[in-house]
Amino acid sequence: MTIVQNNIKMKKIFLTLLMFPVIGIEAYSQTSLDGYIKTALSNNETIKQQQFLLSKSLYALNEAKSLFLPSVGFNGTYTLAGGGRTVDIPVGDLMNPVYKTLNQLTGSSNFPQIENQHVLLNPNNFYDAKIRTTYPIINAEIEYNRKIKTQQYNLQQIEINLYKRELVKEVKNAYYKYLQASEAVTIYKTALILVKENLRVNTSLFNNQKVNRTSVVRSDNEVSKYNALLETAAQTQSNAKAYFNFLLNTDLNTEILTDRIITVPVDLYLSDTTVTKREELEKLKEAVSINKNITALAKSYKRPKLNSFVDLGSQAFDFKVNNKSFYYFAGLSLEWNIFSGNKNKHKIRQAEADGQVLQSQSSYVEQQLKLQLTISSNSFKAAIAQYNAAQSQVASSQKYYDDMFRLYKEGLVLFIELLDAQNQLVTAKLQLNISLFDAWTKASEIERANAGYNLK
Repeated sequence: MTIVQNNIKMKKIFLTLLMFPVIGIEAYSQTSLDGYIKTALSNNETIKQQQFLLSKSLYALNEAKSLFLPSVGFNGTYTLAGGGRTVDIPVGDLMNPVYKTLNQLTGSSNFPQIENQHVLLNPNNFYDAKIRTTYPIINAEIEYNRKIKTQQYNLQQIEINLYKRELVKEVKNAYYKYLQASEAVTIYKTALILVKENLRVNTSLFNNQKVNRTSVVRSDNEVSKYNALLETAAQTQSNAKAYFNFLLNTDLNTEILTDRIITVPVDLYLSDTTVTKREELEKLKEAVSINKNITALAKSYKRPKLNSFVDLGSQAFDFKVNNKSFYYFAGLSLEWNIFSGNKNKHKIRQAEADGQVLQSQSSYVEQQLKLQLTISSNSFKAAIAQYNAAQSQVASSQKYYDDMFRLYKEGLVLFIELLDAQNQLVTAKLQLNISLFDAWTKASEIERANAGYNLK
């Protein structure tokens, strides 16, 4: 077999290998990607932190609900007193004349003289121990507080879903970047095999004085070029793998199991043109609802508060406990704010102003999200067009290379012309690879823009 025949055989092998990145891609079935998304959602530290905040919101909601239940507490006091104000009771002045008369009438001293009494107002050596039960009968504040805490809990759930949706998009895009980089490495490896063989063949031909030095120099330059391109592509692949594993919160060097994709995504991604499922709008809607309850809470000062209480206890001097020391004490307390210097009215005005801001934000954000969806849809259409153009470019580059290859076998064209046709074909294959995964990236952006991914 001659040197030229060897070169022709290697070019046939190159054409076969060069087709692998496209032909070897199977029908769309992203089972590996779906598994990686689940891993990312379960391992992500930020989501875990958001879950902790959700638990905190739940505890705050339970606290608000507990305000509707009776409150029972124990209270005990013991006092020692001396000096201070007294109450003068003139029992001696009142009773001594009577006792004196009685002693004279009876001829006895059965009725002694007594002194006037001075009783301290502060109880000395006195205890009071009781169990107090209180229950709110009418209190608008705790009702609105419960509603607000419930909505804040819902708001935190929306916040988690918002971050999850963004993470799904990032994982998908990182995954497609890795596949794109891996295909580029394969293309460059295949091309490098051929250019090395070209260098070997042309060096042999030059040594036999069948070609000039130009073919050898050009072949050597091509080897250097593809070595550099392969190294760059390998580093890009390594970076893409590290970033993808970072999103999964796993070791950065963990190998990635890849799905195999044969074509661009279908136009079903364009069917949902609404943004009603976006968490950003749900957040604003919930914030508007919270503001309404805050406004109602500020207005609740007009309504009275009615509470009930019951005390069951014992009180006496010298720590005596008997049937005379036990007591109960029950009652109602009513509080009604009549005037507070317009403080509450100013609070209401502030809450209403916040509500107007939220309403304005809702309209503006909705328009922003619609714009984002429109731009994403247009970018997806452009990516499909780029992919179709790249396919046409590959077909034409393939035909051009075949023609140049045939002419080269017949000795009608120079090696450099064949090499240029080969480089055009490699470039077209790379562009097809880029446009393929760029279309998938744009599809994931549409899915993010219309909140199409099912987080359940």
